[in-house]
Amino acid sequence: MKTEYDDKDAIPAAEIAYKSDPMLSAVKTDHHTPAHPSIEDRILMTEDMEIDGREPTLEEESTLRRVADKIPASAWLVVVVEFCERFTYYGLSGPFQNYIQYPYTSERGADHPGAIGKGQTTATALNYFFQFFCYVTPILGAIIADQYLGKYKTIVVFCGVYMVGILVLVLTSIPPAILANAALPGLIVAMIIIGLGTGGIKANVSPMVAEQYQGTKATVQTLKSGEKVIVDPNVTIQSIFNWFYWSINLGSLSAIITTNAEKYYAFWLAYLIPLIMFNGAVIALWIGKDKVVKAPPRGSVLLEGLRVFGIAMKNGRNLDAARPSVIQTRDPNNSMDHITWDDIFIDELRLTFKACSVFCFFPLYWVIYNQITTNLTSQAGTMLLYGIPNDVVNNIDPIVLIIFIPIFDKIIYPGFRRMGFELKPITRISLGFLFSALAMAWTAIVQHKIYSTGPNYECTLCDPDQTPNNVSIAWQILSYFFIAISEIFASITGLEFAFTNAPATMKSVVMAIFLFTNCVGALLGFAFLPLTKDPLLLWMYTGLGVAAFLISIVIYWLFHDYDKTMRADKVALQAKYDLKDQ
Repeated sequence: MKTEYDDKDAIPAAEIAYKSDPMLSAVKTDHHTPAHPSIEDRILMTEDMEIDGREPTLEEESTLRRVADKIPASAWLVVVVEFCERFTYYGLSGPFQNYIQYPYTSERGADHPGAIGKGQTTATALNYFFQFFCYVTPILGAIIADQYLGKYKTIVVFCGVYMVGILVLVLTSIPPAILANAALPGLIVAMIIIGLGTGGIKANVSPMVAEQYQGTKATVQTLKSGEKVIVDPNVTIQSIFNWFYWSINLGSLSAIITTNAEKYYAFWLAYLIPLIMFNGAVIALWIGKDKVVKAPPRGSVLLEGLRVFGIAMKNGRNLDAARPSVIQTRDPNNSMDHITWDDIFIDELRLTFKACSVFCFFPLYWVIYNQITTNLTSQAGTMLLYGIPNDVVNNIDPIVLIIFIPIFDKIIYPGFRRMGFELKPITRISLGFLFSALAMAWTAIVQHKIYSTGPNYECTLCDPDQTPNNVSIAWQILSYFFIAISEIFASITGLEFAFTNAPATMKSVVMAIFLFTNCVGALLGFAFLPLTKDPLLLWMYTGLGVAAFLISIVIYWLFHDYDKTMRADKVALQAKYDLKDQ
């Protein structure tokens, strides 16, 4: 029985964070360098300045352009996995609103294909449930990966779970199953199984793709043009997540295929296509089994964090009360066998909480984003479609993203850096909320135009077979455009911010927390269900737009110095424990 806590042999988590964190690795102080180097030293330093691959000087830090490093091939394999999973997810969920809202019809090419016939409110509610469940299960996925299997094996196992869920959906969407009233229970069971599969993959694929890049230090390199630049790990991670998100939106175009299959053939075919495509993820995982970087499970930091949080709550919400050294002092006779963390872990956890505080505002953002697959899809059904399926129009969003993500990554962001003005993460997140506010403002304008136009005016949902109002579907384009631009600023940056600001031991936890905000957003969406009917939709869009605009201001006001303070906190942690980059 241990009676005294001794952590001298413990692996210092802060040291791991320091060595793997590009923000800290650039901060290096040599206390043995004389203040006034000799002539010989100056000659050696001048010669060293011409060598590519060295760390930049302070002058170069402020004058040279920062560029991304080459993305490793193993990262692209993980991107393929994410592409196939997102192709499947959006291909399945794209037809959900119609599948639930409208009654079954065997007519091919019907204006409103359906199966269950439960109406817009129920359809929106079940969509929110699916989104909620898909984004609460990443917490389970993170625990399993960290505690037992590691990220790679967890993704492999949950791919199998995912495929079982798709198979249930396909079998219960064939006409005999629909006519036997098996479609609704089959859908709910499939949503739960697919949600479990999504959580196991989603919690781990995002951090795993960034882990494939092993660079930790900013270095000076000379381009073929002769220009000297700084190859920055932070810029590289930003580029990786930009392309990662680009693959997500390329995959989401699957809804164009599945919604047309739903309209002109059958729902079972619309769901079979994603099942076939999902095999691509399995193949990519098999190809990469010996190529991808696989971090072994090191114990669930999330479970340890919950235990620390419980101790803190019992001691006046004081995290320091959970430090092993404090616990030992408070109760010298207490066994420390159950304490699996060290004092450094508490500092890392405090830093993690600070990094996650900006996420508190993201649930409202996801409420706005989720309008794409719910109420905007239903709104399209009340407009002139010219033969286009109403649930295919929302693919304008990923098309805009596929076009503009490379433009932002290769032109806009580097252009700002050349001008000496870098768009920091908090600024980008604030801009993301501003563009989401513009999206809702425009949607409110479109809804007002629909209500002001015949033949149905404000009674757009009175009869599922009624003639749509004389408003062209083209009016919706700006709504999707603004939401897409907001995703580039807010959603992509959220992924980047979560990874780069998390200590090395906390990355999967912070990623799970970021994804959990989507889950909270789905829950918050339930609060808006009473407004998803005529004529209250206009006020729902207006309220969401005003709220997003105010939050964009609040985020910048509260967190505009976060990028500097987060780095300062990490440097302070390094100094506190006298860490050295070896």
